[in-house]
Amino acid sequence: MATLIKNATILTMTEESWMDKGYIVLEDNRIQEVGSGDYTGTQPMEKEIDASGKVAMPGLVNTHGHAAMVLLRGYADDLPLMEWLQTKCWPIEDKMTEEDIYWGTQLAILEMLKTGTTCFTDMYFHMDAVARSVEETGIRAVLSRGMIGFPQKGEQAIAESRAFVKKWNGAANGRIRTLLGPHAPYTCPPDYLKRVVELSEELNVPLQIHLSETSGEVEGCMAEHGCTPIQLMERVDLFQRPTLAAHCVHVTDEDIDIMARYDVRVAHNPDSNLKLGSGVAPAVKMLQKGVTVGLGTDGAASNNNLDMFEEMRQAAMIHKGVGLDPIAVSAFKALQMATVDGARAVFLEEKLGTLQAGAIADLILIDYNRPYYYPRHNLIAHLVYAGQSGDVTDVIIDGKLVVENRKVLTMDEEKIYREVETVCNRLFS
Repeated sequence: MATLIKNATILTMTEESWMDKGYIVLEDNRIQEVGSGDYTGTQPMEKEIDASGKVAMPGLVNTHGHAAMVLLRGYADDLPLMEWLQTKCWPIEDKMTEEDIYWGTQLAILEMLKTGTTCFTDMYFHMDAVARSVEETGIRAVLSRGMIGFPQKGEQAIAESRAFVKKWNGAANGRIRTLLGPHAPYTCPPDYLKRVVELSEELNVPLQIHLSETSGEVEGCMAEHGCTPIQLMERVDLFQRPTLAAHCVHVTDEDIDIMARYDVRVAHNPDSNLKLGSGVAPAVKMLQKGVTVGLGTDGAASNNNLDMFEEMRQAAMIHKGVGLDPIAVSAFKALQMATVDGARAVFLEEKLGTLQAGAIADLILIDYNRPYYYPRHNLIAHLVYAGQSGDVTDVIIDGKLVVENRKVLTMDEEKIYREVETVCNRLFS
């Protein structure tokens, strides 16, 4: 049976315009029809949603993060990246159990669903717990087991990654896709990365990796290998496989040319990179060279939230200031980076990220009756420059209503808070 969404202001993301009043027909997990005005068809509807005063738009895609790091939110602020990792994050992560990861991921998914994210990427450990959480809650995810290439840990990571991909790729009615997740060049030596490339070919899955996040990382790579991290990835043939590169803050023009040549997709994390003092990625140059750039929050330990509305606004604003160019990243481009470009960045370009017939039915409804949406000059500008994640009222993923009137239907919110408090009382005691 079908679902009808009626009386909506519709932003399809197929073009830079919107319908002031329209309808959307969903059937199974796909969008069957989008039209302006009233629905006049005769198809019987199992459910009707009156979206008067609301904007319907594609769900947001968070292209980079470590979901369970919400457990570290507020624990290690105002530190440089390597000190933050080595003295704060890694010691606590060493203590985390699979159950801890499960409840941390539950909290992250709860936050993402309530703020309009319908698909997220994750690179962490105890990934069966993450996948189980995704399966239960109805969200869409692209998941990888983080791989550290040092002795013993490296072998374990390869074995667990192979098992994870075989178990979960395509699970939950296709809502779960898997990648391989070598952490970074400074934790995965070249010979190890070559083995990861072979495993990617064997399993026929893409890769995601942190690249050129800090100036120190680039300097270290130059000292050890005589090239930038991007150039090193070309040398080890990593880019022969489909690759999502997170951060890419300190990249040269030559690096960007390499990324464009190999169709490397980029997860741009403006808030996290600012908070850690890493810098601002030259996303405008990447876009000019045809590189696909999506937006990500990174983990909540370095952000400190999973709010994609903030990332959109930051992406649109910061490049104007850095480049002294008020049209560097337009509001529409920021929306694309958070929706259709984000879907492409995480290798889900099969009609995800738009509202059109045949597209996967991942969409959100936004309360448009707020002071900051008046006067009604430009919906797109209002959403990016004035809109807030708390305006999200309803979330539909894979054709199913997951959030209704701001209540997450698939999760026990109070239980999650209690369990997270229990976990953190032990981890940080």
